[in-house]
Amino acid sequence: MTNISRDVTACDALVVGAGRAGLATAIRIKPKDADKHVCVLEKASEVGAHSLAGAVIETRPLDEFLPDWRDDPPSICVEAVADEFWMLKKDGAHKRPTPPQQKNHGNVIVSIANMMAWLAPKAEALGVEIHPGFYAAEAAFDDNGVVKGVRTPDMGLDRQGHKKNSYAPGIEIHATITILAEGCRGNCTKQLIKHFELYKDCDSQTYGIGLKELWKELEDRAQPGLIQHTIGWPLSNDTHGGSFIYHLDDDRIAIGFAVGLDYADPRFSPFEAFQQFKHHPKIKPLLKSGDIVSFGSRALVEGGWQSLPKWKCPARSSSATPAAAR
Repeated sequence: MTNISRDVTACDALVVGAGRAGLATAIRIKPKDADKHVCVLEKASEVGAHSLAGAVIETRPLDEFLPDWRDDPPSICVEAVADEFWMLKKDGAHKRPTPPQQKNHGNVIVSIANMMAWLAPKAEALGVEIHPGFYAAEAAFDDNGVVKGVRTPDMGLDRQGHKKNSYAPGIEIHATITILAEGCRGNCTKQLIKHFELYKDCDSQTYGIGLKELWKELEDRAQPGLIQHTIGWPLSNDTHGGSFIYHLDDDRIAIGFAVGLDYADPRFSPFEAFQQFKHHPKIKPLLKSGDIVSFGSRALVEGGWQSLPKWKCPARSSSATPAAAR
């Protein structure tokens, strides 16, 4: 459908994805030139709706680009006070020394969805335009094969891709620089990786899946600021993964389970493993009588630094301009 007449709009910098990377990028770009038109597209109906993470974060980046953030922190923001690392067996648990990279003194526990909803107005206050409900279906190229922006999906197509009476072509959004902050396996990211061979000379990427639930009304068993991680049961020795339990305020916890998707057993189910984990003698008493507030899952990049694709490809202003960043 490349010959379809489409409406075109333009901006100076286009960010695809209003997650933490996308919003932070927009917040960094805009103050450098207030006259620049910075636009952020977000496929979810509202910012944060597709964000899913516990999460424990370092505060240094926030201190650097939002020095006053502590005066108006996100509504879920609990200071980390203790770390625990457990090895689970089927009927027991053994406490192990916490690995250095998982010691969280000085960090805070937040909800990424909540934090994105908090961060978006700060970007808008700087003049950044954020457009929820706009999905970047594919990258747009000029006649020289250079990235010139993105294209939103055509609407009103049947399952075979044929036009219905309600057909409406997507629009093109052109930009001098296009920054992809789609996260794992984003549509435009996959397209540009293939088109420009951005995985050339990189190690093969591997993926995982993370499942998370938010629980409340735990009869005061939550210990705000406690961060727990586990490895071992119910995973076999040849399946990598583990769990996290982040104790929040207001008698809530975020509990999650991550598993690498390169497991060999075709009968293995990450979801069923998560349910088994919650029935372990170490975990079940914590959740007794509690209620699930929300739940979800998402794909994870597991390959490490050496498996990340090259982060730039030709854009409109220069062959060296970053156009695809992960």
